[in-house]
Amino acid sequence: MKIQGKMFMWLSFFVLVMAVVYGVWSKEPVGTTALFMTFGLCIMIGFYLGFTAKRVDVGAQDNKEADVADDAGEVGFFSPHSWQPLSLAIGGALAFLSVAIGWWLMYFSLPIILIGVWGWVFEYYRGENRTQ
Repeated sequence: MKIQGKMFMWLSFFVLVMAVVYGVWSKEPVGTTALFMTFGLCIMIGFYLGFTAKRVDVGAQDNKEADVADDAGEVGFFSPHSWQPLSLAIGGALAFLSVAIGWWLMYFSLPIILIGVWGWVFEYYRGENRTQ
């Protein structure tokens, strides 16, 4: 994590220089503001990663002699048979479509989203998947 923190700090320095150059050269306030906000976000992420790297064990990415296999391991558990993401995708698509068509469509998309979230959260608390 130490190298990622350094990368974000160097990126923030670059974005700061580009924000100043862009602001002086273009005199456009919206893009200049966006670049300065990007600078702030890079500083926050870099500080967090550097701060966290001091408190955790050294990872394989910080060891110059490490192999790719040194960082291998379990990433997480991903449900191979879940239908809940499809429900959330349909509800989300209808919700975003309601911005273009009309807000009345949100009344139909909100129950689909809530059913999808409820099913996804409690997927392994009921039915045949309860013991997993």
